[in-house]
Amino acid sequence: MGLPPKLLGADEYEVIHTRTHAKALVGPALVLIVLGAAVGAGVALVPTEFRPIGQVAVAGLSVIPLLFWVVLPFLRWRTTTYTLTNRRLITRRGVLNKVSLDVPLDRIHEVSQERSLSDRMFGCGTLQIQTAAEDGVVVLADVPEVEHVHAEMTGLLFGRTP
Repeated sequence: MGLPPKLLGADEYEVIHTRTHAKALVGPALVLIVLGAAVGAGVALVPTEFRPIGQVAVAGLSVIPLLFWVVLPFLRWRTTTYTLTNRRLITRRGVLNKVSLDVPLDRIHEVSQERSLSDRMFGCGTLQIQTAAEDGVVVLADVPEVEHVHAEMTGLLFGRTP
């Protein structure tokens, strides 16, 4: 699901709509597994005379790490989107404080991509977009299928090549 049609201009259409790659969730998933194992072990090790209050306390102590290391990264991933239309590049991010950046395609001068070894294994990469602004570099990190997005953007900017 992309942008709502009311946010697109007349004769503007969506070319690509994506969010950051799911590799951003690998760390939180591992934290969730380790945290679950630690809570399970902690609850099991509570002495009998401190049950059930001690078990609830152990489980309660896991809520803060769960929020900061699992839930918050998931929400950041879920709310970070990149949209390429035939006229502009739109980035949106933020859980509580929403930040949106619209860059008209006619203000973009250069598009480059960077892919580390782990990016190549996961099938993603980073797009660096040079704009007409003085310090105008827009960095889109962890873009899925970055080569396809790069080719589409280049085609829109500089014309399609047969």
